[in-house]
Amino acid sequence: MDPALIGFGLGVGILVGMTGIGGGSLMTPLLILLFGVNPVTAVGTDLAYAAVTKTVGGYKHWTQRTVDFRLSAWMAVGSVPAAVLGVYVLHLLQDSLGEEFDDVLLTLLAGALLLCGVATLARALMKRFHARERAEIHMERRHKIGAVCLGVFVGFVLGITSAGSGALIAVGLILIFRLIPTRVVGTDVFHAAILLWAASAAHIVSGNVDFGLAATLLIGSVPGVWLGSHWSVRVPQDVLRATLAVVLIGAGMALLAKAGLGIPKVALVPFPLAVVVLLVVTMVRDYRARHNGSVRAAPEAPPV
Repeated sequence: MDPALIGFGLGVGILVGMTGIGGGSLMTPLLILLFGVNPVTAVGTDLAYAAVTKTVGGYKHWTQRTVDFRLSAWMAVGSVPAAVLGVYVLHLLQDSLGEEFDDVLLTLLAGALLLCGVATLARALMKRFHARERAEIHMERRHKIGAVCLGVFVGFVLGITSAGSGALIAVGLILIFRLIPTRVVGTDVFHAAILLWAASAAHIVSGNVDFGLAATLLIGSVPGVWLGSHWSVRVPQDVLRATLAVVLIGAGMALLAKAGLGIPKVALVPFPLAVVVLLVVTMVRDYRARHNGSVRAAPEAPPV
């Protein structure tokens, strides 16, 4: 039981609960780069522990009414079978191409995440576009088709790489369905819980899961995702948009490192640290706001 693994599980759990992103995109590279875990085992173990973590986060978001259930269900129609297919294709590719295809796919995915991270950050800075965002979406036929297609793409990528259940779905919910950040996080985490159980079950059958490693990660990630989910509704929406952008860019950097493109390990450190700083600043602001409100609400002393 490595305390460092528990600490990383806690940090990634907070990221997942707060933003819906960071599970596979950050934990798998960390397991490979810092702890020397075999890549295939890292993918399978990450999916197994993340399934439990996001189930806890999904329940917390459900109690906070930040989940669009119909949209999550339609995405799952495409993502669940695609994830199982992705695990099967992973083994076929290992036999025929080795690691070459995986490296190319990770590089392309990293580029997409970096681009979407920059675009999301730009949206956070351009407040005039926020008026187009909505808390709910009426699922018409085109929305259902779009949700299924998004689910197929994300599910297939997840089955092969363990990345995408949070980052790619969040990008789709923001750019395609224009949901407000709190609904993005809740819907993302809830759908990912469904998707990850299917993908992790396929990896368990394939013998790619280290259950001891998964249990160690869960010691930190379960309380982390609960705390992150609780804080997600307390963070101002502008701050949450910026957080989503930072995590997306960090996920892209992590995937580049996983693809073997020479990204140093220390380059991954600033991104979780940035989210921790954001949490501290938010908590201090929340405390000051409550303190100032209580001072203003205090009754004045009667005149003598």
